[in-house]
Amino acid sequence: MAQEKVLFKSEEPKSLAEVADFLKTLAEKIVQGKITLRKGSEEITLAIPENVILEIKAEEKIKTSKTKYSLEIEIEWKEGETEGPLTLG
Repeated sequence: MAQEKVLFKSEEPKSLAEVADFLKTLAEKIVQGKITLRKGSEEITLAIPENVILEIKAEEKIKTSKTKYSLEIEIEWKEGETEGPLTLG
């Protein structure tokens, strides 16, 4: 049975320019293979392997009062996955 545990979560209003700057910095950290997330006294460091799964999802949620849109970017990997893809020699 799968068990999910939230290790870090942040949600706050930002301008488009602030979001773009954050994503640029995040992209630089992803290339380095290590990301440290901080908010107040909360901090977590993630080591990201060379090969990951990238999921992008756009959603529309229609409610009676208004329609809400979201764009989700998710990067997944499994513990211990540090090697490259399988190849035949």
